[in-house]
Amino acid sequence: MLAMQKKEFSFTLPNELIAKFPTEQRTSSRLLCLNKENGEIDDRQFLDVIDLLNQNDLLVLNNTRVIPARLYGKKTTGGAVEVLIERILDEQRVLAFVRASKSPKPGSVIRFAKNISATVVDKQVGLFELEFIAGLNLLDTLEQLGEMPLPPYMEREVRDSDKARYQTVFAEHPGAVAAPTAGLHFDENSLQILKQKGIDIAYVTLHVGAGTFQPMRVDNIFEHKMHNERIDVPQQTIDKILAAKERGGRIVAVGTTVVRSLESVIRETGSLKPFSGETDIFIYPGYEFKVVDALITNFHLPESTLIMLVSAFAGKENVFKAYQHAIENKYRFYSYGDAMFIS
Repeated sequence: MLAMQKKEFSFTLPNELIAKFPTEQRTSSRLLCLNKENGEIDDRQFLDVIDLLNQNDLLVLNNTRVIPARLYGKKTTGGAVEVLIERILDEQRVLAFVRASKSPKPGSVIRFAKNISATVVDKQVGLFELEFIAGLNLLDTLEQLGEMPLPPYMEREVRDSDKARYQTVFAEHPGAVAAPTAGLHFDENSLQILKQKGIDIAYVTLHVGAGTFQPMRVDNIFEHKMHNERIDVPQQTIDKILAAKERGGRIVAVGTTVVRSLESVIRETGSLKPFSGETDIFIYPGYEFKVVDALITNFHLPESTLIMLVSAFAGKENVFKAYQHAIENKYRFYSYGDAMFIS
C-alpha cells in the first residue's frame, strides 16, 4: 500500500480565526456550503440549513452528553494533579489522562475534596485507570466538582456559560468528554421548524473521547491507530434510514461522529442493522461511503483525522479550496466556530 502523508492535510490558520467563545445565539453562525460534485462554494447563514434540507431527507444527530470531565486534586504528598477523564468504565472506575509533576503509581490516592478521592488501579498506554471510593454517584460527583473539558486550543479559563453552550440542546446520554460540535448550532426552535417542514430526525450516540484532540504521531497515516469510542445505533434509527433511502431522501449526518457511527454499522454488521459496541473506524481519502449522503460539520484542525474524514467525503481538493475560502472570508474555526454544509 502506498503511503499517504499527514503533511498533505496541513494548512496555516491565523490564530485570530480560532473561535474562543460561542456566538450569542446558537443559530447565528455562518454556513459555508460546498457542493462535493462540482466544488461550488456558497456563503450562507446557518439557519439557511432549513431551506437546504428536503422533505425526504433524514437528519441524524449525536445525542451524547458532555460530562464535566476535568478534575483538579492532590496526591497524598501534596502535589497538584489534573485529571481529564477519557471514559467512564462503570459506576466507580474511569480511564483518564493524569497530569502531575511525577506520574502517580498504582495504589496511590488522588484526593479531590474532603470525602472524595480515587485510587490509581492501573496504568495503560498514556492512560490511568482510577477507582473512586464506593458509594459515590460518579456522574453527580463530576457535576459537583468537574469542569467542562474545553479543547486545549481555546487557551482560556472555563466559564459558567460553557456548561450550557458546550452541550447540544438534544444531549441525552452522559459519557462524552468533547462535544459533537456540529450539533451546537441547532436550538430547539430550529429543530421544531425542521420537524414542521416534514424533515425526519434520528439519533445515534457516540461518546467522544479525549483522544479526538491527540495529535497523529505517525507521518504515514496508514500506520495510525484510532482510539476506541463507544457507539449505539438503535433499531429506530436504522428503520428511519431505510425509510429515507426508500423514499429517495438523503441521510444528512450532523458531525463527523455521526458519520463514524453510521459507517461503523456497515463495517461491524455487514448491513444496516442496530449496533452497540466499540468503534475505531478511521476514514480517509479512498473510503467509499455506504450510508451518509450529506454532512453538516465544523472546520477542523490541520493534520487531524477529522479533516481526513471530510476530505474523504468531499474530495481533498474541494475541501482545501473551501478552507482557503473560509480563511480569506474570516470564518470562525473549530468547536465554537462556523459550520459547513457538504451536499
